[in-house]
Amino acid sequence: MLLFAGAWRVYPANAFTLSPFDANGLALAHAMRSPELDWLMQAVTWAGSLWLLLPLTVLAAAGLARQGRTRQGGFLVLSLASTSVLSHLVKVIVERPRPDLFSLQVSMPFDWSYPSAHTMQAFALAIAVLLLAGKRAPLLALPLIALAAGVGFSRVYLQVHYPTDVVIGMLAAWLWVLGLHHGMLRKPTTIAS
Repeated sequence: MLLFAGAWRVYPANAFTLSPFDANGLALAHAMRSPELDWLMQAVTWAGSLWLLLPLTVLAAAGLARQGRTRQGGFLVLSLASTSVLSHLVKVIVERPRPDLFSLQVSMPFDWSYPSAHTMQAFALAIAVLLLAGKRAPLLALPLIALAAGVGFSRVYLQVHYPTDVVIGMLAAWLWVLGLHHGMLRKPTTIAS
């Protein structure tokens, strides 16, 4: 629901208008450009790619299964896979064009802009890991969220997404994974008679 409400806000009735938030965010990212940061952002953006995240997630799920935590492993894989499918489905429905205000440092992705799949995938996996981490969650929270946020920022920095694609994608992934966690792993409550 959040993704479609956001789509209506950023791309109403398929009529493209550039919001000040998006224009200023892209301009700020462009103004930060440097050869060193260009290289770093191209590397960071890969942390949201399925080419990296899917094999890591499957390995982590296999490790959880060996520990007898098959449901948790399934939750981890489903969090990433379903978030990826959801983001790409919404892209096809909304069809928001990619930004073209400034020059690119990478080739433009072939699909639509809204929402940022890289950001959604990175946040989905980070939130899923934190939900499974138990007592270690406070130690992992800052690095995982910082990395996921770095992926989101890299997408704007590289000029392949609008800031709203990233922000709404981040929030949608968070809500989606929380819903999956609630549906798959919550402990049933019993009513005492």
